[in-house]
Amino acid sequence: MTWRPQYRSSKYRHVFGKPATKENCYDGVPITSSVHDNHLCAVNPRFIAVITECAGGGAFLVLSINHTGKVDPHHPKVSGHRSNVLDIKWNPFNDFSIASCSEDTTVKIWDIPEHGVVKNITVPWKELQGHSRRVGLIEWHPTANNIIFSTGYDYQVLVWKLDVPEQVIKNPVRSISVHSDVVLSMSFNTDGSRLATSCKDKKIRVIDPRSGVLLQESNCKTHKASKVLFLGNLKMLLSTGNSHWNHRQIALWDQEDLSQSSYSENLDGSSGVLFPFYDPDTHMLYIAGKGDGNIRYYEISPEKPYVHYLTEYRSLLPQKGMGVMPKRGLDVCSCEIFRFYKLVTTKSLVEPLSMIVPRRSESYQEDIYPMTAGNRAAVTAEQWIAGLDKGQSVRKESFLSPFDNPRTSVSKEKLLLGETRMIKTEHYTFIFKSVCIIATDVLEIIEQ
Repeated sequence: MTWRPQYRSSKYRHVFGKPATKENCYDGVPITSSVHDNHLCAVNPRFIAVITECAGGGAFLVLSINHTGKVDPHHPKVSGHRSNVLDIKWNPFNDFSIASCSEDTTVKIWDIPEHGVVKNITVPWKELQGHSRRVGLIEWHPTANNIIFSTGYDYQVLVWKLDVPEQVIKNPVRSISVHSDVVLSMSFNTDGSRLATSCKDKKIRVIDPRSGVLLQESNCKTHKASKVLFLGNLKMLLSTGNSHWNHRQIALWDQEDLSQSSYSENLDGSSGVLFPFYDPDTHMLYIAGKGDGNIRYYEISPEKPYVHYLTEYRSLLPQKGMGVMPKRGLDVCSCEIFRFYKLVTTKSLVEPLSMIVPRRSESYQEDIYPMTAGNRAAVTAEQWIAGLDKGQSVRKESFLSPFDNPRTSVSKEKLLLGETRMIKTEHYTFIFKSVCIIATDVLEIIEQ
């Protein structure tokens, strides 16, 4: 009997990384020199925000997603903090609202004008005062509107409700005190009913975010976790960290039993922190190392062996931080399934990196764009506090049309060829073939 290799069938086997051209990068961005192990960058379909180097106080830059090329060194900033900014996150339900936290012990919520930042912004919409030491990490609740979590060097995780009349909020909804050291990362499950944290004491914890009750705690001696992530609806956690021999390592855990990892794999002997990113729509896991130029990607399955290595994107440009575009901002015409924004401090550059599924057809590929999380809250802050858990609002039409998406362009030649492209949006399905005859007539008149 002839031996044949066993290949696992996957539509994502040949996914490749496509870096943006020089003119489509953001050049001359004064990226912060902070050694804090955060992403340092936040992206939504309208804006990109980057924590910058600042003399006196703390600031971050907000640019229109279209504002590529050379950035004006005197571009206005959001600069209301009295000390270094450590983390920034866009509101998942409002593209014009961003949160920041700082060494000055405060969390601030900012309103960004519709046409971008045209002058320095120093007055926040809300200021949250409750931490006694610097605040290192913030995270919006994935389904409840106006609920944000913050954690700092006082080892506390504070839960804030923003829809209150006061501009300065001093009393959080809940204070969670189950950590013995600094919290390094926070991650919610899909309906926001569980919060996973990794801590400087190398332990992973699963907490009820509403009551603050500790549900699970790892005590594994062979894996020292630094970052943790819920893997969508798979009821599993993924952590990155170091092994007993100080090799960089990834590990999978059952969210109901953290006594022992279900899977672990040593990657290499480098020292940079590994940032994990998970796409619940495609079940793809991306691992990017701080100070590395490469990004490994895997496919996750609910059955053993759980993790299936696909391939690796390699680059000579090391990343200090990473931003990720939400699914509704991707270019569906080029079969883009994920997009990173790499912070390259050696060149003061922010480089977009698109992950592409190669397809011969240029029509809309419905199989690689399943139902995805929308930008509408499933519950209000009051409902969540009262005990209601509800999954994310999912819609097929969460992707932008080519007229809304700044990275999509429709050429004259493609209109004349009459290609059918269906881009599903919030209210319409665009079928280009139906307008080709009209477009052809108009173009002929113009040329005459």
